[in-house]
Amino acid sequence: MSTPVTGRRPGLNLDHGSWELVWSHIHRVLVVNLGLAVTNAPLLLALGVVHRPWQYPAFFVLLSFGLGPSLAAAFHYLRRTTEDDRAPVADLFRGYRRLFVPALLGWAPWVLLVAVAATDMAVLRRTAPGPALVPLLVVVALVAASSGTVTMAALGEEPRISPRTLLTACYASVRRWWLGLLNLALLGITLVLVNQAPLLGLAVLPGCTLFVVLRNSDAMLTTVAPAPDLAVGHAHPDPVGAQA
Repeated sequence: MSTPVTGRRPGLNLDHGSWELVWSHIHRVLVVNLGLAVTNAPLLLALGVVHRPWQYPAFFVLLSFGLGPSLAAAFHYLRRTTEDDRAPVADLFRGYRRLFVPALLGWAPWVLLVAVAATDMAVLRRTAPGPALVPLLVVVALVAASSGTVTMAALGEEPRISPRTLLTACYASVRRWWLGLLNLALLGITLVLVNQAPLLGLAVLPGCTLFVVLRNSDAMLTTVAPAPDLAVGHAHPDPVGAQA
């Protein structure tokens, strides 16, 4: 006699530890997403109102200065969750307040370098030296963007900034350029998806992306000699999505 089919589906059997891991990860992502949305509210509001932001470069470059401190605070919070899986939301905003000045000082030079390179590309692309100079300017912009991200990841651990910090971040970005490109690609895809679906994108994507970016940035920093003003105490030698 054949066994009757009842139509019941097997339940999802996860132990208590697995559920704790899932919910702690969700909590971490939601806190980071909330912090990014609150600290970058002026930029998000401007992007929602202005249909062609590239026509107002000076205004949006000024607003983009605020991205650095919010990234540093997010990276600081993600490191904090290695000690406490459910670190409170207040920890992120305390980190934002404490890191604001050094993060702004470390982020602004890279933003200005990207802005200058982009302006030069727009001016030179239709001139005679354009074919020779534009690729070089693209490389400069990519290295600057990657270096800015690595600088903010380092500040999430050590809240100090100096010229040596900037040079070390730049060297790490050049030495492991494939991880820098991976970080920029992930951030770019996240920005596009958030632009297409703002509420859903902000609720889900940034925290997951920044977790991967932090792991890759730590792996990039391990390739350089330890410096007093650029110490990453919780570095992860193996990046997410790429191997050294």
